[in-house]
Amino acid sequence: MSSSQIGVECLSKLLSAHDVKIIDGSWALDGTDMKASFLTAHITTAQFFDIEAIRDHNIDLPHMAPSPAKFAEAMGEMGISETDHVVIYDQQGLFSAARVWWTFKLMGHAKVQVLKGGFPAWQAADQPVTEDIHSPRQAAYRPDFQDRMVIGMDEIIAGLDHDQFMIFDARPRARFHGLVPEPRAGLRGGHIPQSHSLPYTELITEGQLKSKDELHAIFAQTGLTPDKTVVTTCGSGVTAAILAFALSEIGHEKVRLYDGSWAQWGQEQLSTPISI
Repeated sequence: MSSSQIGVECLSKLLSAHDVKIIDGSWALDGTDMKASFLTAHITTAQFFDIEAIRDHNIDLPHMAPSPAKFAEAMGEMGISETDHVVIYDQQGLFSAARVWWTFKLMGHAKVQVLKGGFPAWQAADQPVTEDIHSPRQAAYRPDFQDRMVIGMDEIIAGLDHDQFMIFDARPRARFHGLVPEPRAGLRGGHIPQSHSLPYTELITEGQLKSKDELHAIFAQTGLTPDKTVVTTCGSGVTAAILAFALSEIGHEKVRLYDGSWAQWGQEQLSTPISI
């Protein structure tokens, strides 16, 4: 697909033609019940993707990516197959929808996009919403897991001394430099050595990614070149996906997300190296 984003008007046409599967991928760091909001109002036929439920429950880290089998089971229950055109939105504009988009890409899904401006843009355009819950037919989903889209802690440690990649951290700069406490208990302050601070908010305007030209300029200022592999990280892997999403938009293909992110690296009981 030429873009990982889709506008309100285009989505409305696809919806009218019954040619799209829509997902609300909302999640909030502060624990706000986004599913409750979804039940109050959502785009017609949309289904809620629960990041906390569709995850790897065998790893004691927040919302780690699900196994291919777990993802396939969940998508089958949603009536989604690997050939469907899927559009994801979130209620904040652009936040966790990128994480759900990334999860689909991790499973090899080709036709997946994020709604520009999210649910606020849909409502601002006076598009219809509903509280009716869609009941899909069971489907079969065949994932094609893309293991090179993820990277683990040990591989990062091994690569730090060999200039194998550029690391971008999507957390606010105050957290990156350890100036404020982490929102999760038991974590040290600071960042992975050699990483670059790139808060996800700097890539967003009015609930959607900035223009491609602006994104190119932002990444160019970091010294990123097309041949370089990028590792994206954040607090727990959610906003790291926004960086991956932005890199996809400008055509940078060598991107790996550190799913454990600071929730793993920053643990007090670990001896992982930290910079301030």
